[in-house]
Amino acid sequence: MADWGPMLNRREDGFPRIMGVVNVTPDSFHPRSRSKNSSHAVQTATGMASEGAEWIDIGGESTRPGSSPVSLEDELERVIPAIRDIRRELPDICISIDTRRSEVAHQALKSGADMVNDVSALSDPGMLSVISNHGCPVCIMHMQGLPENMQDKPRYNDVVEEVKEYLGEVTGILIDEGIKPSQIVADPGIGFGKTLEHNLALLSSGREIVPDDSMHLMWGVSRKSIFQDLLGRKDSEERLAGTLGVAATSPLKQVDIIRVHDVADHSDLFAAMKAVR
Repeated sequence: MADWGPMLNRREDGFPRIMGVVNVTPDSFHPRSRSKNSSHAVQTATGMASEGAEWIDIGGESTRPGSSPVSLEDELERVIPAIRDIRRELPDICISIDTRRSEVAHQALKSGADMVNDVSALSDPGMLSVISNHGCPVCIMHMQGLPENMQDKPRYNDVVEEVKEYLGEVTGILIDEGIKPSQIVADPGIGFGKTLEHNLALLSSGREIVPDDSMHLMWGVSRKSIFQDLLGRKDSEERLAGTLGVAATSPLKQVDIIRVHDVADHSDLFAAMKAVR
């Protein structure tokens, strides 16, 4: 297992840790993020590690807008072999399992994952005990609605305050179960039940949405539809420049982990920014 403690904090130079996305799915929104099987996932993860990724996030169910859930059996069949094989190939890399299901999280942690990345923030009643029993870190994300309907006219009175309040409520549940704030990562959920204006407000707010100073902040913006709304880039293949533009603000916003499809480009971005400071 990896030493995940330091990897929840941004680097000493102020830049976020890079988390590479590995989707063992046929339908994730960015086609080049899809891995056909475990061996393909290992190849992708190994490449990302060589390019500077310190986290690998493995998912077996697309949660893009309009997507439908997959069966438990299908999700397990997709992610567990990939996690086992990536752990065997990369014993020191930090691995997160991107899932809403407690059984998937449990099996993934047994197979070599270090953290649960739960976009539904404990919607599965069994998730809390899994996290507590394994003593693992958890990323909780804000989502208004479900992937099937979350982009159907999302509404907020004050999106920053409402997201912070929601994450605070979930954090309280975790703390009551004995999970330390330093084990919890907050994700504002860019693109999950938000308009362009909501997304921009949340990105601008940075750590304002984090309910406890001991917690960590993760952004997942890579190639999302925010760049269709903001820049007119309909195809995810055309969204790298916008993605990097947002990533360039992440040190200023004190982001600890940034979840990306293009690891080498983000590594180069941060290296260039550091060189000219």
